[in-house]
Amino acid sequence: MTSKNKRVVVHSAVVAVCVIALSAYFFFFSRASRGGAGAAYIKSPPSEIPPRGAADPLTAQRVELSASEFEQFKVEAAREHEFTIQRETVGNIDFNQEMSVAVFPPVQGKIIALFASAGDDVKKGMSLYTVDSPDLVQAGSSMIAAAGILELTTRTLKRSKELYEIQGVSQKDLDQAISEQQSAEAALKAARDAVRIFGKTDAEMDRMIAERRVDSVLVVRSPITGKVTARSAAPGLFTQPGNPPAPYTVSDISTMWMVANVAERDFPFLRLGEKVDVTVNAYPGRVFQGKIVNIGASIDPNTRRVSMRSEIRDPKHELRPGMFATFLIRTGQAVRSVAVPLNGVVREGDGTMAVWVTTDRRRLIRRAVKVGLQQDGFAQIVEGLRPGELVATEGALFLSNAVTEASR
Repeated sequence: MTSKNKRVVVHSAVVAVCVIALSAYFFFFSRASRGGAGAAYIKSPPSEIPPRGAADPLTAQRVELSASEFEQFKVEAAREHEFTIQRETVGNIDFNQEMSVAVFPPVQGKIIALFASAGDDVKKGMSLYTVDSPDLVQAGSSMIAAAGILELTTRTLKRSKELYEIQGVSQKDLDQAISEQQSAEAALKAARDAVRIFGKTDAEMDRMIAERRVDSVLVVRSPITGKVTARSAAPGLFTQPGNPPAPYTVSDISTMWMVANVAERDFPFLRLGEKVDVTVNAYPGRVFQGKIVNIGASIDPNTRRVSMRSEIRDPKHELRPGMFATFLIRTGQAVRSVAVPLNGVVREGDGTMAVWVTTDRRRLIRRAVKVGLQQDGFAQIVEGLRPGELVATEGALFLSNAVTEASR
């Protein structure tokens, strides 16, 4: 079949469906306006309405259909559904600031080389950049000098012990040699600790002492595993600790923050550790799980809202800061109530909600109901319907429109 023929067939099918729908509508309307016996729309007397109690204020209207007409409607039994008591608010995604680290060098110096770019994944201990540090030169020189003094005092102590054995020196001279050697050991240990602050390993320090040469290049490594979320470093740039902006910022993005402003009326329902469901526009239908980790200490006097922060698990690193998010906060235990599909509930012109109920699959009775929560494609029926009653779930709106037109 050619594409042109396919389009003709599809067009014809659409036209046929529209004709059938309009014919059914005018069929019901004409029968109602003529007062036909088989499908008359009338006010039901109290005896024809299913018993609901003497004090029931609800009203109903009835329509009678033939078997072929009834087949155009889908009927389902009302059943219990679990509804979660929850509050909804909006907010934005942000980095977990408690898991973000500004990577400054331990001392000031000039940046020499860079090894990571913004957006790169890094491991803990991975080199980010190097700095030419004059402070490292000074600390290394002190360490080399301390190593030389220790070597000298060690040889002096050895000779003093040999001379003491043949009474060549006094006990006082031997004790002095021992004291000087111990002081030199302590000085070298302190000097090595000072160099270790710059990130030098023991092997690197041993090489500096053996070669009598100071390595002035300081390697700055990532303190955590994560992603480089910001980089201001550039070769030749002078940097010093604590002077923003940091050359690098590394964040652990396995968890993210959801920051929201919650209405004052919902504040009593917030609890630290309470679970939240989060959805974002970028992933329709996806739900991210998290929990409340911080609740603001005060209400904003202008907006009458309180800030709330949630920590959201994001193992696949799908979320990005600035994303618009919707929060569902559970505020109580789930409840089981009578429910019908949303298509089975019709809002009338006066604002009341109604469903079409049948007992014999021939007569449909319009009944006012009180609707509560709407979740998972179902409407909670708080009042006006019992479990097991048959309800029209498709075509209910058409029935209400047809009855309204007939009554004019």
